[in-house]
Amino acid sequence: MKISVHLKPNSRHREEVVVNDDGSLTVYAKAPAIEGRANEAATKLLAKHFSVAPSKVKLLRGATSKHKVFEVDGVEVDKPLF
Repeated sequence: MKISVHLKPNSRHREEVVVNDDGSLTVYAKAPAIEGRANEAATKLLAKHFSVAPSKVKLLRGATSKHKVFEVDGVEVDKPLF
């Protein structure tokens, strides 16, 4: 399943995944956007959110952008995002 994600690195907010009205997700990560640390944190948070292993979450597009597309294996399409 492909998911559109808006990543907010260096968040003072607690680390969490929030479902937006349009079906996309906003990921708040405390990790900085340096050397891919925020991407790694987002991968782990998405894996926890969908109850899958971090190896099942892949970054497809947006490695250097705050708007990203992730692919999550092992998640049913009918399963609600929240």
